[in-house]
Amino acid sequence: QVQLVESGGGLVQAGGSLRLSCAASGSIFSIPAMGWYRQAPGKQRELVATITSGGTTNYGDSVKGRFTISRDNAKNTLYLQMNSLKPEDTAVYYCWALPSWGQGTQVTVSS
Repeated sequence: QVQLVESGGGLVQAGGSLRLSCAASGSIFSIPAMGWYRQAPGKQRELVATITSGGTTNYGDSVKGRFTISRDNAKNTLYLQMNSLKPEDTAVYYCWALPSWGQGTQVTVSS
């Protein structure tokens, strides 16, 4: 079971971009699924995007066309490129690598 550390969060204006990274403590090569989830204040945690070991991706409806998930097995790192950010994207973003969770990184989008 790997440990996960997210980075790359911060404050950005609406329309801007951020790239989140999730560094794993060990090899992610054989991890069948990894992803990003987010949780806004007062709301349930929701799916942002997932990616399988074979590269198949899945996105939440609210981020399709704006966010891109990728994984670099050589670097044991998962990424989330977020473009055209909106204030409603404000949340704590969590990295997930079955079955582990990271501690989260805050993303705040100002209007």
